[in-house]
Amino acid sequence: MRKFVQKMTDDVLAGAALDAVDALRLSKLSGSDLYLLFAEASRIREYFKGNAASLCSIINAKSGRCPENCAFCAQSSAHSTNIAVYPLVDEDEIVRCAKSSELNGAGCYGIVTSGTGIQPGEELDKICRAVRSISLEMAIKPSCSLGIMDYDTCLKLKEAGMVTYHHNLETSRSFFPSICTSHDYEDDVETIRAAKRAGLEVCCGGIFGLGESFAQRIEMAETLRELDVDSVPMNFLDPVEGTRLANARFLTPMECLKTIAIYRFMLPAKNITVCGGRETNLRELQSWIFLAGASGMMTGNYLTKPGRSPELDRQMLTDLELTVEVCA
Repeated sequence: MRKFVQKMTDDVLAGAALDAVDALRLSKLSGSDLYLLFAEASRIREYFKGNAASLCSIINAKSGRCPENCAFCAQSSAHSTNIAVYPLVDEDEIVRCAKSSELNGAGCYGIVTSGTGIQPGEELDKICRAVRSISLEMAIKPSCSLGIMDYDTCLKLKEAGMVTYHHNLETSRSFFPSICTSHDYEDDVETIRAAKRAGLEVCCGGIFGLGESFAQRIEMAETLRELDVDSVPMNFLDPVEGTRLANARFLTPMECLKTIAIYRFMLPAKNITVCGGRETNLRELQSWIFLAGASGMMTGNYLTKPGRSPELDRQMLTDLELTVEVCA
């Protein structure tokens, strides 16, 4: 098996695409073979991404009352949770949080809103003004995560200065109906295509631990590869009381790391960022995300739950002898 892992690494470094059959074979690894998988994923990361780690952060700019019924989401109106609910925050607050994120080392700052999507009008105009201020005043890259978008809206955001559009597929096409029935998977795919047509960088990934099989995780990676996204955020379910998945089990740290490693094999040149759920799922092995092939992480708070302090995250990178990727 060790020879197989090393051959797959050599093939990927030579430019070959890891197919689903070989990826599934890698997912069966256990014991000491897993450590080899992590080491080889790290070698692929270093070859394509160097020795710098990217940091991103977000603001929950509009919270709750989402009409979508995603089984994991604390902000869905289909669930009864204790999260804060509020309308779109002021432009000044969006810009202030961007400045704080930049000071904490983040290179990308995401403005995130709940709901199916932001329609043209007052809310979109307010977001565009905030994006424009950030792009003019700071080096940090403005990003938005506003739900399902069309080409014209993506273009308007780009013209305001947005660099990256974030929109997760959440899971594979085959498993998606088990998680969400309020919109079609193709709506999400078309949003990614619209953002790319508008000339935006695209950040697109999902959540693991929803009940999907490893084959379905690989299926999503294949879709991300077909869409040629730029960055892949990997979240691990941190169940919220009141949601449909409140009683879901946490993934083990080794299963999280194996998933990261296989995504590095399948998406070797992409930025792979570990985001929500790393504290609760990875626990003492959070620093291993980079050894398993990740090239970035979200720092600071998440949408509805607190995250680790940026100071702890920067110390972790220092201890790993990784540098922080600076804003261009």
